[in-house]
Amino acid sequence: MKRATMMFKSPRTLTWWRRLAVMTRKELWQLFRDLPLMAFVVYSFTLSVYLTGSGIQTQLRNAGLLVYDEDHRASSRELIRRFHPPYFRFDGELFGADEGVRRLDRGESLLVLDLPPRFHESLHGGESVAVQLLVDTTNSAQGLSAAGYATRIIGEFGREAALARIGAANDSSPNRPMVLNDHRVWYNPNQTESWFESVSHLLRMITIFAIMLPAAALVREKEHGTVEQLLVSPLTPFQIMLSKVLAMTAAILVATAVALFGIMRPVFGVPVRGSVTLFFALTALFVFTTAGMGLLAASLARNQAQVGMMTLLAVAPMLLLSGITTPLEAMPVWVRALMALSPLRYFIDIAHGILFKGAGLPILWPMAVSMAMLGVALFGFGMWRFRRQFR
Repeated sequence: MKRATMMFKSPRTLTWWRRLAVMTRKELWQLFRDLPLMAFVVYSFTLSVYLTGSGIQTQLRNAGLLVYDEDHRASSRELIRRFHPPYFRFDGELFGADEGVRRLDRGESLLVLDLPPRFHESLHGGESVAVQLLVDTTNSAQGLSAAGYATRIIGEFGREAALARIGAANDSSPNRPMVLNDHRVWYNPNQTESWFESVSHLLRMITIFAIMLPAAALVREKEHGTVEQLLVSPLTPFQIMLSKVLAMTAAILVATAVALFGIMRPVFGVPVRGSVTLFFALTALFVFTTAGMGLLAASLARNQAQVGMMTLLAVAPMLLLSGITTPLEAMPVWVRALMALSPLRYFIDIAHGILFKGAGLPILWPMAVSMAMLGVALFGFGMWRFRRQFR
């Protein structure tokens, strides 16, 4: 133990750490002096998070409903009444079936409910009766959601009418078999969309800047002709690359704190049920892991425009296929196997687990270990490629 302490305090070791600290500080100053890039960072972690959390809605809200009622009796009025806010918005009654199709074509409403003549009489007489529902699925997510809600409403109405016809509407006898559908919503009981959307956008921004900032810092040295000066200095390639990663990791962590505690919690009420320290520690690990991809791109690029294109090439598949918007379970098996190489695939589970579920390291350690292994491999490969290009 004493020998290890003396080695850590040796002049060579202290010089090594002092050089790393000076280089890290230099990278931070260069980042702060790049005003357009700093403006982009500030926008991405503040206003962009707010706009995404407050503006993007995937759940059904105020879907326009047009009704063509050819019966105008109690049953048809009761069924129409069940299509109420906040899911549906009554846009009026039609005077012809063709008018509904024309208004759907013009995008004025989302659904047209067509109730046939003798609807009330057939329903209470035990006859088979059908209603027609036309849905505009140009926006497939909203259209399918509206169709699902409408099917459930109509089915429930038909079940209640059948029970009423046989006199069992108010029968609470325990001898009658019943299936109860009892929902329990965990972690987000009010199903607040702004929680998920704002957190998802934050993860996207962390991923983009974790790749772009270290790559841009390294390519900037190439453009200014200073990378050769660094290589002939007492600095090692490891110190050159690590200082850039440490500086950009610190900047991203500060931006993440601003987004989480300045926008998401006070504005949207996003919970932080787990350890804040653990969240930022694993965020730093994710940035380090993803920064290896940026350093690899920087070793191949000659200018910052090429870095931007390579960043887009790397980020787009990660964001689309890692499960940030679409669950991995809905993807083909080969895509899920390929995404095992994506650090974002593990960071999504970590962020959602800490923020929403209050999960700790005993649960999250497999994802953290997978990220760390990817980070070491990517950083090592990027450093090898960086040294090789100057031989």
